[in-house]
Amino acid sequence: MTRLSVNINKIATLRNSRGGHNPNLIVAAKRIEDFGADGITVHPRPDERHIRYEDVYQLKEVLKTEFNIEGNPFEKKFVELVLNTKPQQVTLVPDTLNQLTSNHGWDTYIHQDFLINITQIFKSQGIRVSLFIDPDPHYLKPLSVIKPDRIELYTYNYAHQFEKDKDWAIKDYIQTAQEAHKMGLGINAGHDLDLQNLSFFCESIPYLAEVSIGHALICDALYYGLENVVQMYQRALKK
Repeated sequence: MTRLSVNINKIATLRNSRGGHNPNLIVAAKRIEDFGADGITVHPRPDERHIRYEDVYQLKEVLKTEFNIEGNPFEKKFVELVLNTKPQQVTLVPDTLNQLTSNHGWDTYIHQDFLINITQIFKSQGIRVSLFIDPDPHYLKPLSVIKPDRIELYTYNYAHQFEKDKDWAIKDYIQTAQEAHKMGLGINAGHDLDLQNLSFFCESIPYLAEVSIGHALICDALYYGLENVVQMYQRALKK
């Protein structure tokens, strides 16, 4: 069964736009859990334009489901945050400074030595490590020595080609997922997945453990309500 982790960055963005604590990020995260999500994802960035580092510490104290922290491990502050809070999972993403949103996976050849070291640091503390990867089996070979636990497939291309030709849009993801499974890697996915394209992705990708969805889910909540939308996404995963 594919698990749903809800990325709450957009709730933090709304809060930060006016200052203060409205909407209350901690209350929202707890309610998302109560509404049926399997986990909570955050992606703190150095400028703290949405998730603040203090948010992560507060969330760690109250969450009952799986906690997934995404971010750039080149940032020392991010590494310290993860080691101090010890989430169930850390997803390593090669963002550049001030990047608007994640837009590419790791070049696992160029960054192999770095990824070997940082992966071992997190795994030694009992934290599951997932690497953000483009849908290309070429980037999987170095993972046999980097030794992450999972990959997260970057699904932007799939989502934006879905309406034109969903079978063409999914083919590279299927191949990459199959090869990753043969290597013993778990498979996550995320970026621009929504109620229109999620079910097909889930039924097409073998061994899909988890999807992380934020922007589309929070947007849908404006129309349908947060509780209803969490359950709508869970139903989409179970089709």
